[in-house]
Amino acid sequence: MVQVCLNGPRGAADGTAVPLTPESMAQAAAQAVAAGATDIHVHPKTPCGRDSLSPRVVAATLEAIRARVSVPVGVTTGAWAEPDPAARLARVRGWTVLPDHVSVNWHEEGAEEIAAALIDLGVGVEAGVWSGTDAAARFAVSPLGPQVLRVLAEVTDTQAAETSARTLLAELGPAHGRPVLLHGEDAGAWPVLRLAGRLGLATRIGLEDTLALPDGQRAVSNAQLVTEGLVQYGRAQRSS
Repeated sequence: MVQVCLNGPRGAADGTAVPLTPESMAQAAAQAVAAGATDIHVHPKTPCGRDSLSPRVVAATLEAIRARVSVPVGVTTGAWAEPDPAARLARVRGWTVLPDHVSVNWHEEGAEEIAAALIDLGVGVEAGVWSGTDAAARFAVSPLGPQVLRVLAEVTDTQAAETSARTLLAELGPAHGRPVLLHGEDAGAWPVLRLAGRLGLATRIGLEDTLALPDGQRAVSNAQLVTEGLVQYGRAQRSS
């Protein structure tokens, strides 16, 4: 599986290719799916371009994307969108349109409460386990581990990304038997994607994780990143 991560916490300063409105997210999603993406991760935005967990904002984003594609669509619950854990949980419980899955960063305060609420709502949980945090240790002892949709192994090290990725996978161990999606960011995005290919793991690519193609050129769209991601992933698989 190759998931497309359309925008992340990026904003207008990151260039016009980054989709910030429901309409532009829907268009980017449709193009990425046409290029071969089989799953979508998106950060709903307020009109001023800030990440939001508002029921109204989340609903508008999901409805726009689902009008254009039929693949699963997931959103973030990152603490930067709502720093207070109780308020974040209230936002999630107030959603009127539910995503197919949601990423929950396991190192953030209140993560398990949010994950439990989402599971109760029938929403798949991507357990976000970041390198350089205690998330792997927390997830290893979590009673919710066997119930998550998959583990989102997120490599935040951009300098020694492949080494950090292997360390993170070792820390995750059996990961409660759940599937693992491995990805990196910025300079680490492409090395980690290729490692995922060699290991036969799901991965993701998109303007959230990197603004550049493997040769350093600026990407013009999420679809271009997906197209190149599938090429790189396939080559890595064949070389393993």
